[in-house]
Amino acid sequence: MAISGLGSHSISLFFYVIFATFLHKVQGQNLVTNNVSVVEGETAIISCRVKNNDDSVIQLLNPNRQTIYFRDVRPLKDSRFQLVNFSDNELLVSLSNVSLSDEGRYVCQLYTDPPQEAYADITVLVPPGNPILESREEIVSEGNETEITCTAMGSKPASTIKWMKGDQPLQGEATVEELYDRMFTVTSRLRLTVSKEDDGVAVICIIDHPAVKDFQAQKYLEVQYKPEVQIVVEFPEGLTREGENLELTCKAKGKPQPHQINWLKVDDDFPSHAVITGSDLFIENLNKSYNGTYRCVASNLVGEAYDDYILYVYDSRADGAPQKIDHAVIGGIVAVVVFAMLCLLIVLGRYFARHKGTYFTHEAKGADDAADADTAIINAEGGHNNSDDKKEYYI
Repeated sequence: MAISGLGSHSISLFFYVIFATFLHKVQGQNLVTNNVSVVEGETAIISCRVKNNDDSVIQLLNPNRQTIYFRDVRPLKDSRFQLVNFSDNELLVSLSNVSLSDEGRYVCQLYTDPPQEAYADITVLVPPGNPILESREEIVSEGNETEITCTAMGSKPASTIKWMKGDQPLQGEATVEELYDRMFTVTSRLRLTVSKEDDGVAVICIIDHPAVKDFQAQKYLEVQYKPEVQIVVEFPEGLTREGENLELTCKAKGKPQPHQINWLKVDDDFPSHAVITGSDLFIENLNKSYNGTYRCVASNLVGEAYDDYILYVYDSRADGAPQKIDHAVIGGIVAVVVFAMLCLLIVLGRYFARHKGTYFTHEAKGADDAADADTAIINAEGGHNNSDDKKEYYI
C-alpha cells in the first residue's frame, strides 16, 4: 500500500487508526479458559471460550505446544482426548484416564493477527494409600505413655494428618518425606498418657487431602488398671448389735480381673471363728471385742487397692433407728415457755409497783409533828422516836 505523498501527521494518523481497530478487535473477543484439578485416573475437561468471535479459528495445544484440536479436528494421535463440544465460541475437550505425565500448562489459541492465547494449568492429584496405623504396644497400663503412628503414603500434594481421641482433638508430630514426581509420604506420631477411663476409647487418625474425603483409620485403646474395691454390707441392714451376725461382700473390678482377694483386720488379730468364702466375710454372734477396721485387699498384675469397713457393735438393747425429732412439738414447748416467762415478768412488775417503800432522810425524821423546820431538826437530833409511826421498807 503506497503512502507516499502523505505528510508525517497523516502517516501517524493512519497507523493510529489501524492499531486502534486491531486493539478493539482483540479486546472484543475475550479468550477465556480455566485451571483444572483432577484426581489421577479420572477425566479432565479443558474449555476454550471466546466472546464475540469473528470467525477466528480456535485450537488447543498441549504443554509441548503440539496441537490437540484444530477447530473440531484432532491431529494428535491420543484417543484419550475427545471432543465434547465445538462452536464458533467454544472448544470443549475431555482428557480421560489422567496420569501424572499429563500435568502441565495447556494453551487455548485464537487465530488472530497476532494470535491470542489463554492458559489452562492441569494439576493432577494423587490420593494417599490407606492409612497405616501402628502402636508401640497393644496393651498399656494406666499412668504410662504410649505412642501411635499414622502413615499416609504416596500422595500429591502431601497429606495433612489430624488426631482425635473420642471427641477430643489431639496434636501429633508430623514428618514429610518427598519421593519422586512430587509425591510425598507423611507420618504423624501421637504420644499420650493413658488412664483407666481411656480403656476402650477410639483413637482416630484422619487424613486430610483434596483428592479424598472422610479418609481415616482408628484403633481402640486397651488399658490395664488396678482394681476398684468396695465393701458391701449384706447383713444386717441397720445397727450391728451384740449376738447378731455380720456378712460383708468385697466387690473388686479391674483389668485384668483381680486374681486375689484377701480379708484382714487392721492392727489386730482376725476373729478366730470368722468365715471367709471367696470375697465374702461372715462373723456370727457379734460382741464388742470384734470392734475394729476390717479391710478387703484386691490385686492384679497392675497393682492392688483396698476398702475399709469400720465395725462397731452396739448393745443388744440399742434402738436400731434414731428417734425422729418432732419439730412441731419442740416449737410448741418453746412457745409455752416464752409465754410463761412473759406472764411472770408482768406479775412481778405489778407486785413491785404496789409495794414501793417510803424512804426518809435524816433531816426529815419527825417533820410531821414539828411546827417549823427548826423544830423538826431539833426533834430529829433530840432523839424523838417515832419508829412506831414511821417505818421504812426496803426492797
